[in-house]
Amino acid sequence: MKKIEGRPVRMAVVGIGMASKPHALALKDLADGRVEVACVYSRDAARRQAFAEANGWKAAGSLEAIAADPAVDAVLLLTPPNARVEAVRLFASAGKQILMEKPVERTTKAAEEIVAIAEGAKIALGIVFQHRLRPASLSLKALLESGRLGRIGLVRLDVPWWRPQTYYDEPGRGTLARDGGGVLISQAIHALDLMLSLLGPVDEVQAMAGTTSLHRMETEDFAAAGVRFRSGASGSIVATTAAYPGDSETLAIHAERGTAIFRGGSLSVSWRDGRVEEFGQKQATGGGADPMAFDHGAHRAVIEDFAASVAAGRASSITGRSALEVHRLIDAILGSSRTGTRVRVV
Repeated sequence: MKKIEGRPVRMAVVGIGMASKPHALALKDLADGRVEVACVYSRDAARRQAFAEANGWKAAGSLEAIAADPAVDAVLLLTPPNARVEAVRLFASAGKQILMEKPVERTTKAAEEIVAIAEGAKIALGIVFQHRLRPASLSLKALLESGRLGRIGLVRLDVPWWRPQTYYDEPGRGTLARDGGGVLISQAIHALDLMLSLLGPVDEVQAMAGTTSLHRMETEDFAAAGVRFRSGASGSIVATTAAYPGDSETLAIHAERGTAIFRGGSLSVSWRDGRVEEFGQKQATGGGADPMAFDHGAHRAVIEDFAASVAAGRASSITGRSALEVHRLIDAILGSSRTGTRVRVV
């Protein structure tokens, strides 16, 4: 990767669905010399033009035009998971750096193919796992890396979200063909990725997953698993979109010298000596009926980090390869549920 000096990183936005809202707000915040939106694209010409005009940006005529444009340094790819591989292949072959919404793809095999394409072309592939860059997440990361909590014994992750049936009535939503699955790959993936980024890989899983009577959908709206981390810590995972009215996800880490609880963007540490430390502020995370009910600050942090990495000619903090870990964990949870057996994460 070559460095970019003396000007903003020029990004094209591809895909203008529901996920584009926080990204558009973040890009406007960064239009201060750090990032410049070169153009936007959607297959629907009318929606593409309306979105471009509403934000004061230029509309691109095709993906091929973006790939051929020497003024475009990077692409922010916000398409559904089933429209990724060929787009990544096109942009990677043109030397464009890529920041992409989660998940990497619908299946781990396809996700691995995307990562291989990017690495083969020697371009950066960043993934929007914005939970990693929340201020309280970074505080928790620093705390764990310092070793102050001591040996970790137990980890509990709870994602009690809610989605009404109308959410799943949208064509493709919660299907294997478009999304690749249900609550695990579409909603809980953020919290699962954060857990892995902080605590390291999971070695084995014993799980149950399925669809509750509260939803009509192809894939799971509930999953629960017991896990064993490579570090030796035990853990539990519960994730659902059937918990009305929905609440913030909680990651609790129980260790020798205290307990750290990360909930909705805030961190509380209860030390065994009686002290309590607080970090960050509680934030909405889109766990209720409105999936977009959250602040765009974490998305801004991801785009800012990616743009800075592109400008410096280095990899971003959240790489496509690191994102494969959560795909493999989700595979293990669903595989264990299907077979009723303990499954190793591979």
